[in-house]
Amino acid sequence: MATCIVPATFRLLQVPLRNASSARFVIANAAKYHSCLTRAAVPSTVQGCNQQLRWRSTASCQENYSFQDDLDEHVKDVKDKTFDKITDPDRLKHFRMTQKVKPSIIEDPLLSVDMGTATEKDSDKIEGPLPHVIWTDEELKCVKVTHKPPEGIVDRLALYTIKMLRKSFDVISGFNRPVRDEKIWVNRITFLETVAGVPGMVAAMARHLMSLRRMRRDHGWIHTLLEEAENERIHLLTALQLKQPSLLFRGCVVAAQGGFVAFFATAYMISPHYCHRFVGYLEEEAVITYTKCLQDIEHGNLQHWKTMAAPEIARQYWELKPEATMQDVIMNIRADEAHHRIVNHTLGSLKPDDYNPYLPGH
Repeated sequence: MATCIVPATFRLLQVPLRNASSARFVIANAAKYHSCLTRAAVPSTVQGCNQQLRWRSTASCQENYSFQDDLDEHVKDVKDKTFDKITDPDRLKHFRMTQKVKPSIIEDPLLSVDMGTATEKDSDKIEGPLPHVIWTDEELKCVKVTHKPPEGIVDRLALYTIKMLRKSFDVISGFNRPVRDEKIWVNRITFLETVAGVPGMVAAMARHLMSLRRMRRDHGWIHTLLEEAENERIHLLTALQLKQPSLLFRGCVVAAQGGFVAFFATAYMISPHYCHRFVGYLEEEAVITYTKCLQDIEHGNLQHWKTMAAPEIARQYWELKPEATMQDVIMNIRADEAHHRIVNHTLGSLKPDDYNPYLPGH
């Protein structure tokens, strides 16, 4: 195994790239050599800013390529603008040489698998979810309606905000009627889940930006918040299998989402404690709502959900049995909301710089 010094790499970095095509060309042509080269563990010498990198090369790579000469040629092409310009994105080949990917950490985190080009048929399967809890039958039956008593002014403010929003939405959506049919339930679930996915994403973004500003680690909060946001989005996608929203419904969702994002983002910058307690109380109400839904499935106007087949997206996400029904789906959604209830009340009791006690998927 021979070694060679490639100072031309640094000259490449000093070339003014006037447009995106120039950069893509240099990267695309240099990358094919990267598969033959592996970086040494430690640079050989460091003198000020003149740091030389040593590369190990196989004999075949040395015979076929003169790395420094080729880089010099590419730099000259960039300066002279004599390179090929690719206007069609479909013709732009990726520099990747293999098709090995690392699977989700909910599987074997050390295993590498082969994955070919995705087809439209495979798109739903490849959009793998973030780590999340798979509930057992015993856990689904153990979910209970609980309440955390407020402690202090901030907790009371969060609780009163949720109570006010709950009562207002019940009146607007007709949820207080003595008899609730399937239409009322599907409308309510669909609309609520479009809003419920906001807090986790906004909070994760806020903490991500704070980590960048402070140039410090996040202590593990971001992944939990992102998992919560995606989980709520899956609830929405499941409900959409039962409803095709009208233009009026979509308009209401856009308005509600815009207002809620602005409110929650502002509130999170002022008081993360208030926001997590707010979500904790929101999830308490969600558990109550889905418990009432299960009651209507048992004794009300939703008894046909006992036999209605669960949507495919729900069977894949919660790993349900092939014969799973909408009743099983609602039980899993209720368990998710109960989990979010505990997580957010826990985060609301921590300081922003405390470590998140929840591992990914827990």
